[in-house]
Amino acid sequence: MNDGNARARVIQDLRSRITAAEAGSRLPPVRDLTTRHHTSPVTVADAIRQLVAEGLVETHPGRGTFVAPRPAANAAPDLSWQTVALGPRRPGEEEMRALLALPPAGAIPLTGGYLDADLQPTAALGAALARAARQPASWQRGPAEGREELRAWFAREAGGGLRADDLVICPGGQAALSSALRALTMPGDTILVESPTYLGALAAARAAGLRVVPVPADRDGVRPEHLAATFARTGARLFYCQPLFANPTGATLAVPRRAEITAIVRDAGAFLVEDDYARDLVIDGDAPPPLAAHDPDGHVVYLRSLTKSAAPGLRVAAIGARGPAGARLRSGRLLDDFFVAGPLQQATYDFVTSPAWSRHRRTLRAALRSRREALLAALTHHLPGLVPAAIPRGGLHLWVRLPDGTDDTTVTTAAAAEGVIVFPGRPWYAAEPPAPHLRLTYAAAPPHLMHEAIHRLARALPRPPTPTPSDSPNPGWS
Repeated sequence: MNDGNARARVIQDLRSRITAAEAGSRLPPVRDLTTRHHTSPVTVADAIRQLVAEGLVETHPGRGTFVAPRPAANAAPDLSWQTVALGPRRPGEEEMRALLALPPAGAIPLTGGYLDADLQPTAALGAALARAARQPASWQRGPAEGREELRAWFAREAGGGLRADDLVICPGGQAALSSALRALTMPGDTILVESPTYLGALAAARAAGLRVVPVPADRDGVRPEHLAATFARTGARLFYCQPLFANPTGATLAVPRRAEITAIVRDAGAFLVEDDYARDLVIDGDAPPPLAAHDPDGHVVYLRSLTKSAAPGLRVAAIGARGPAGARLRSGRLLDDFFVAGPLQQATYDFVTSPAWSRHRRTLRAALRSRREALLAALTHHLPGLVPAAIPRGGLHLWVRLPDGTDDTTVTTAAAAEGVIVFPGRPWYAAEPPAPHLRLTYAAAPPHLMHEAIHRLARALPRPPTPTPSDSPNPGWS
């Protein structure tokens, strides 16, 4: 996405208007700015927030955005020097800001990485946190690597390949991943990733100064022959992988490939970072065990987060590995932020070892199935050509292929103007995308809104050319 340039254009446009206008003058509404600059309401709102922070505009809900009163001539310091001192922004920041942005009021969200509020076990979490807060021991320092009982729970969930002492508790999966990349690599090293892959992993790798090399994947996960060839060509020593319901595609590493992939990593003398974020997001059938469960030689670095399957505020994850790699992970987390708050750890352990956790997982499975089927039904009705050929058996998203030649970022902007928020496929690729896609999230909106959401998306898509008698229909739309 080129939201960084669009945001800069919006800011420049508004600065020009502010300079020419009197204090109190009303500025163009978000919809007009969205249309004028061919961008999303999220980007426009972000630009306005920047100008509010600078004291140039004021926002009044329900009324609009206005030029702020002029400060005294000597009241506003000149902070332009910071741009020179800071240098260029890190790649991937704009995409992450867009991914985490809250949807505008009235819009239907078909994007996001967290459960809708209706799916979150907030009552059980609140009760667990209240109990933890009343325990004096929760407020004590505790082990820097995390409470032993919580680490032991994560170790059991990993299939028995790791011990409690191999793991460290982290404030969410993104923090764990960022620490792992810094602990296991040096700037300039190469990391291999599935293509496409989680854009948070791409951002973390680039922030760590790593060279990111994509490896093709299909509906059965990363392709072994390409992984082996890429290891041989690059000499990489780290491969980031989501074997279960990969984000964004929903692909699961096929059983016949699992042993082959781990053998390739072993032969390369490399580590495989297994991001098991979707362990609790199974919809159909049973999930295969983590790769870490069958890793006698310590090549798998295991990451498991509870945030996606519980609530955004439950920023608790664990990451671990055997041997010196595990020691480096634990040291890296210590340098980052010492330890996760004791009451949050205690509440998490209380929750995941209570009957409420099992009930939540059963309820969540049924709710995600209902929402996935509602989204598929809406696509079948309004845009049958966009129904994915492979339906993921879990996770939170559908990966939708657009017709060749479609600009996915333009579609995203047009969809936002129609009142439905989707995310383009381009940022999920480390290199040029082979085809345009959208990631549609079925966990962020209730089933009864899916038809309206896809109806709005259909209005945002470019109309196909009218076929002549000699033309065949465009399979992307019909």
